[in-house]
Amino acid sequence: MDEHVSHLLALMITGIVVTMCVVLHYEALRFLSSAVGIHVHKRIGVLVVMLGLLAAHVLEIIIFAIGYMIMQHSTELGHITGVKEGNLLDFIYYSSVVYTTVGFGDLIPVGAIRILSGFEGLTGLAMITWSASFTFLAMQRLWPHLLTRLDSDSKK
Repeated sequence: MDEHVSHLLALMITGIVVTMCVVLHYEALRFLSSAVGIHVHKRIGVLVVMLGLLAAHVLEIIIFAIGYMIMQHSTELGHITGVKEGNLLDFIYYSSVVYTTVGFGDLIPVGAIRILSGFEGLTGLAMITWSASFTFLAMQRLWPHLLTRLDSDSKK
């Protein structure tokens, strides 16, 4: 396959995967926002937010892992050095390392598949910070007594 064509195809797959993850994250935040608004005990509400966000991140990592599998097995878009069998768990491991921007070590992308890796790091960073902002706002709403205590402590 021509190098330009492979990079264009990798960009298209990357665009689809990133869009799916952003929409999933948005919908997870919408769901959690309304679920926490229901008459839930404030302590349980924070747990629901945290567990829901962790579930969303895991699903996003799996979506990226499936993107890697498609690119490595179905097309000539490169491969991930160190992934021998190419089962889903190998790709989930690689995806979680990239999503959390821990960095590579034992697995390295080669070829056009690197485009997906680069965008996954950026997407993971954005989704994690979005989750942190949402968690702060949820805690501000659910645990206002903590903010009052922190504010009074900072004025001392």
